Amino acid sequence: MDRREFASLVPALLAAFSVPHAEAASLSAVVSGAYPPAAAKAGSIPKRTSRAFTKGLLKAGNIQLEIHQTTQEVGAPHEPEETHLHTEIWFVQEGEVTLTINGTPKKLQAGDVGICVAGDRHYIQNTGNTPATYLVVAVGPPE
Repeated sequence: MDRREFASLVPALLAAFSVPHAEAASLSAVVSGAYPPAAAKAGSIPKRTSRAFTKGLLKAGNIQLEIHQTTQEVGAPHEPEETHLHTEIWFVQEGEVTLTINGTPKKLQAGDVGICVAGDRHYIQNTGNTPATYLVVAVGPPE
């Protein structure tokens, strides 16, 4: 699938996840504009930092959009295997990661894109010899 084909699927993907949820009331609307990253912060998983860009609701309805960038150092443990109501898209910017979806590992390197649709079990891990940085776009109902 090329970028144009993927882009043509985005409106349908967004519409598919438009469902009411209690968290929606606490989220701000995402508006057109530029979103610089917040300061990097360490999470609960060692050797991993993230920088948030935005999180809020799209005008199209009760659809949440979250964008953040994560860097995993060499040897960082992977996040817990999980599922979501939203779909996640990873744009690998540097390094090499393995995205495991429903038990099947997929190697991704700088320039690659990985997609995990809502409901699939997944985790991502740096499996290279250098730090790995990726941009995450999550789209779907508020969780």
